[in-house]
Amino acid sequence: MSNAVTWIGHSTVLVELDGVRLLTDPVLRERVAHLRRAGPFDNAEALRGNVDAVLVSHLHHDHLDLPSLKGLGRSAPVVVPRGAGRLLRKWRFERVVEVEAGEELRIRGLMVRATHAEHAGSRGPFGIPFGKEASALGFLIHGSQRVYFAGDTDFFKGMATLAPGLDLALVPIWGWGPSARAGHLDPRRAAEALRLLRPRLAVPIHWGTYYPLRLGRSLPAFLTEPVEAFRRYAGELAPSVELRVLPLGGKLELGV
Repeated sequence: MSNAVTWIGHSTVLVELDGVRLLTDPVLRERVAHLRRAGPFDNAEALRGNVDAVLVSHLHHDHLDLPSLKGLGRSAPVVVPRGAGRLLRKWRFERVVEVEAGEELRIRGLMVRATHAEHAGSRGPFGIPFGKEASALGFLIHGSQRVYFAGDTDFFKGMATLAPGLDLALVPIWGWGPSARAGHLDPRRAAEALRLLRPRLAVPIHWGTYYPLRLGRSLPAFLTEPVEAFRRYAGELAPSVELRVLPLGGKLELGV
């Protein structure tokens, strides 16, 4: 039984571990609000009814995309930050699990632990009940290998003890615009995060996928430049970590 990750794009990753299929932050459309996808994704239908659970890190629209979730089917289990369940139940999702940082749940043979993320995760007054906040999370997936999905986060010192013995870190390095705003890792801070996390392998995510419609069809430089900067900084700050840069839709075999 082989283990693998497929970077579908942005923060969407299919994690296949010990026969269990988990999908993170599914955003599977060509257009999301004011954003356009840089390359097509033609296999959304193949995911419908074919994942064991969906892990949603927070409620921002480029991470919790309701049309993409509905396309997966409303019966798929969806794990969300505590406080976000009402939003999905409103849209008749049948199996919603709410967690907060430090809580664990078992998904078939895997243990999934919600972890802290340094990021404002609320969707705003029209997405969740007034007065409620839903904190952003990361997820540590533990089976025969240990995989850390950071979600959206900025650098924080607690990364040093967050996930010891990591086989793979899925690390955000940018965003969807010309700059990485506060609450996000940029290439240098992402490399600093690797220095603390100390994974065997790292795959950069949250880059090179979506960009604003106002820029037209010409692909902007910020779709490619951040990953080259990340390579340089990681080589300086975390030289022991093996980087695997995947294209959109690219798959990395992790072995058994």
